[in-house]
Amino acid sequence: MLLYGEQIDKAAWRALVSGSATGTWFQTPEAYAFLQTQTGVLQVFAVALQREGDAGLAGVCVGYVTREGSRLKQYFMRRAIIIGGACLADDCRDEEAERLMGEGLQQALPSERLLQPIYIETRNFNDYSRWREAFARAGFAYEPHLNIRVDCRDKEQMWSRLSDTRKKQIRRAERNGVQVRPAANEQEVRAWYRILRQMYRERVKLPLWPESLFVDAYLSGAAQYTLVCYDEQVIGGLMSVRDEKCVYEWYECGLDSHYEQQYPSVMATYAGMDQSNKLGLQRCDFMGAGVPGVPYGVRDFKERFGGETVEHGRFLNVREPKLFAFGKACIRLLQRKIAHFPKKKA
Repeated sequence: MLLYGEQIDKAAWRALVSGSATGTWFQTPEAYAFLQTQTGVLQVFAVALQREGDAGLAGVCVGYVTREGSRLKQYFMRRAIIIGGACLADDCRDEEAERLMGEGLQQALPSERLLQPIYIETRNFNDYSRWREAFARAGFAYEPHLNIRVDCRDKEQMWSRLSDTRKKQIRRAERNGVQVRPAANEQEVRAWYRILRQMYRERVKLPLWPESLFVDAYLSGAAQYTLVCYDEQVIGGLMSVRDEKCVYEWYECGLDSHYEQQYPSVMATYAGMDQSNKLGLQRCDFMGAGVPGVPYGVRDFKERFGGETVEHGRFLNVREPKLFAFGKACIRLLQRKIAHFPKKKA
């Protein structure tokens, strides 16, 4: 039986995410509850497949449809994103996965025209290869995409896997008086957001959620903010979330060009790894490293932290091909415009 939103039993939901190899924080009831509060930015959905005889859940899928800017912008930018990928029981059968991602997901999507996504994308953080045919029958094509995950269980081994350059940068930053600590208040989160917003405007050239979402994530405890500070100023930092297995580095930024000897982006990234180790978690997830074979400065930056590069890919369901092609053309134009921006320092 298919269940939607508040129909899903929270205890069964948590049990599924906790016990599944494909479970992530982004598929938890807590993530769903937080994202639901962002009504001006996102239209959130959740669907689960209940097995017969109250035998638990075969899978759950939490995602959101973007609600950006004017009606015209929203019309051309509407997309459904499933961060981390659907959470499937380890013994989920192909027909169950197909029904969840086919019939279940189609009924979970908003009915309002401006919220009908041009495409649906799952950004996988785990291996879904055994269900790839089931996803294909549900209308999802597989696309290669890389990610980097760092084993953080042993502090000495984690440090030893860093590149020599990273070790030197971290030591130099510490000698130069850089402090890495949790955000103390809302004002510090807002200062961090201004750095992130500047990076998105000048380099990334992609949409960024409004400041209110990041502040709400801090005030609600949904996300943790680890700041890089120098001379009592916030010069970078990390927004992360975590579950029982992993810290996910959701957003990271730093004023690298202004503080070349403080290495704020390096310190922010390493902070997530250190956080994972101190909490006794298995790993730190960098949440994406680009397309295989395509040069990507961010991937070059992340690889020097000693993690494992994996290809868990993405699944894509294009619902309006003409608008999807138009959107891809616009993104390629933006990418050409930023091609000459300096890459992150290696």
